[in-house]
Amino acid sequence: MPTELVRIHTDYITLQDLLKLTGAVDTGGEAKVRVQNGEASVNGEPCTQRGKKLRPGDTVSFRERRFTVGHGT
Repeated sequence: MPTELVRIHTDYITLQDLLKLTGAVDTGGEAKVRVQNGEASVNGEPCTQRGKKLRPGDTVSFRERRFTVGHGT
């Protein structure tokens, strides 16, 4: 599966916000449920914390998509 780069202009982005920003979910409510159900992994480990802080270099897998957080330019 190809990796999609998500550029951020802050120190971090939360897992829930990354899923919304990328269009992987339609709403924050959907992100909350899916993350709490263990459908996302961060750096290869299942993650159920929707507020998990993701920093540049972190990778997220969700469904059939993979994202890497990077610095904005």
